[in-house]
Amino acid sequence: MDPINSWREEKQSAWLYRALAQAEPDARIAALFGQLAEAAEAQSQIWASTAAHAGMAAPRAFEPSVRARLVARLARRIGPRRMRPALSAMKVRGLSAYTAVLSGHLMPTDLAQVGVGHRSVGGGNLRAAIFGVNDGLVSNASLILGVVGANASTSTVLATGIAGLLAGALSMAAGEYVSVRSQRELFEYQIGLESDELKKYPEAEAEELALIYIARGMAPDQAREFARQLVSNPAQALDVLAREELGLNPDDLGSPVGAAFFSFCAFTVGALVPLLPFFFGGTLPHAAYLGTGLAAAGLYGTGAAMSLFTGRNPWLGGLRMLAIGAAAGATVFGIGALIGVEVA
Repeated sequence: MDPINSWREEKQSAWLYRALAQAEPDARIAALFGQLAEAAEAQSQIWASTAAHAGMAAPRAFEPSVRARLVARLARRIGPRRMRPALSAMKVRGLSAYTAVLSGHLMPTDLAQVGVGHRSVGGGNLRAAIFGVNDGLVSNASLILGVVGANASTSTVLATGIAGLLAGALSMAAGEYVSVRSQRELFEYQIGLESDELKKYPEAEAEELALIYIARGMAPDQAREFARQLVSNPAQALDVLAREELGLNPDDLGSPVGAAFFSFCAFTVGALVPLLPFFFGGTLPHAAYLGTGLAAAGLYGTGAAMSLFTGRNPWLGGLRMLAIGAAAGATVFGIGALIGVEVA
């Protein structure tokens, strides 16, 4: 635990809260940010005193980081609500005040409901699988059509399709790994700071939590009593603070390796579809016709499956995805035809 670093974090939080209070059009949430700024200033003084008692040099005059200045400027321009992901990474509390009402209530009515509003909706791995397959279909089918348009040989088309499959799948896997790993690192860093603060001043953490509940519609006395109950249980306090103060959901954090493997497999399944006729000995042009037909069927299927998450008509969803894929394929085929160079 570094008191100087904790002092700097709280000072920056206070500075950012004041900037957000000025930028927030909702008076209720703006007032919350103003109160959180005061709480952060008070907590910074606690860390300054801790540093002094430990014989550390007094903290220098505070200056917000370049990152904090940029986030504040963007919040003033487009509004804090649209900046929630960046604000969460800056350890801004109170973002749960933006979430929708919970089961008809402005607030949880018992401990079991805490954080329900932050739980993800929409199928998790199933949703990711559908999008991964769709990406593989569109990208590899378009790539194959582009090479076919350039009058390449059957072997060249097959080699290009395999290379496109591997390049796309590895790229998707790498991107997913970095994304999930970064999300975990953010959570681990912020929950570490929250743990230090909970040990140092649990009453102040309970008050911050109560301010969030008050901003979301709970009576002040009820909010403070409810917050004290939550923070008094060490087993659940950090989980509650992560969900309600930081807007983070620990249940959404998966394994980076698992996410990368899942993304790789989903993309590979989609990218294999237009290649199947070539694997079974097909040659141009019939293999290209059949591969395009299979890809079209796959695109329609993934478009229809996406209606599970959008609630829209599956037939229209399938047709829309088919039209998007057809436009991509036709564009790349046209570019290949214009180039018209066969790769030996």
